[in-house]
Amino acid sequence: MPDQDQQPVVWAPGTHELGEGARWVDGRLVFTDILAGRLLEVSGTAPGTPRELLRLDVPLGAVAPVEGRPGHWIAAAGTGIALLGPDGSTEWLARPEQDAATPVRMNDGVCDPQGRFWAGSMAYDETPGAGSLYRTDHDGTVHRVLTGLTIVNGPAFSADGRLLHVADSTAGVIRRCTLDADGNPLDMVEFARITDGGSPDGMTVDTEGRLWVAIWGSAAVHRYEPDGTLSAVVPLPAPQPTSVCLPPTGGRLLVTTARLGLPGAPPPSGAVLAVPVDAAAPAAAAYRPR
Repeated sequence: MPDQDQQPVVWAPGTHELGEGARWVDGRLVFTDILAGRLLEVSGTAPGTPRELLRLDVPLGAVAPVEGRPGHWIAAAGTGIALLGPDGSTEWLARPEQDAATPVRMNDGVCDPQGRFWAGSMAYDETPGAGSLYRTDHDGTVHRVLTGLTIVNGPAFSADGRLLHVADSTAGVIRRCTLDADGNPLDMVEFARITDGGSPDGMTVDTEGRLWVAIWGSAAVHRYEPDGTLSAVVPLPAPQPTSVCLPPTGGRLLVTTARLGLPGAPPPSGAVLAVPVDAAAPAAAAYRPR
């Protein structure tokens, strides 16, 4: 739980329309402003103004570092998965949503502990069932793993990579499945359901196996025990939290927020917030190309 005597503070000021993809990489926080196609970073040790690392001419949902290639990223961007260079150069691995029946973009994404990149998609108009979850393997091939979702968020993995948590935000449901060694789902169960009108968005698993979830529309982050029990609610001064990050050093929950659909919303909507908590999580896993 957060320290009740300490309130959330602004860690990185900004008016990002759709901040997302908060990840701990090399001792700093990296995150995206999706619709602006921007990748940003801010210090992991003290609040500060975010710095732009690169900018694309398509939406940029989330990134993961590429192992052994400093400054390079694998990204959920536009209609597919791409490798990005430090200068923003783009090598597309696949664009599976390029010819979708309704316009679709990539959304959230993360690497599992095995070094595979997972990312979800969603229709711009939130057409029910138009979203999918994709897995990018070490050889760069992209596979559609789950279909029939609407707004795919997460995913988040257990420490051994065997358990996958994924949110279908529109349905208000977080599901969990067991994966085989190749990353194929063996089962799918409902892990948690949001009943207060909010929607589950970005999430992460801490070192105790608890799932922390940004709840869009509810100005809160939820913490769930491994059995799905809701064990903590962290209130925030912004209505649309989008993703969460727990540094490996612990002591702090970092939360990206959005101003999308909130014209004239006052700060801190669109900023990155920090809340004191007694929890930690591993740094972002890197993509390991073959």
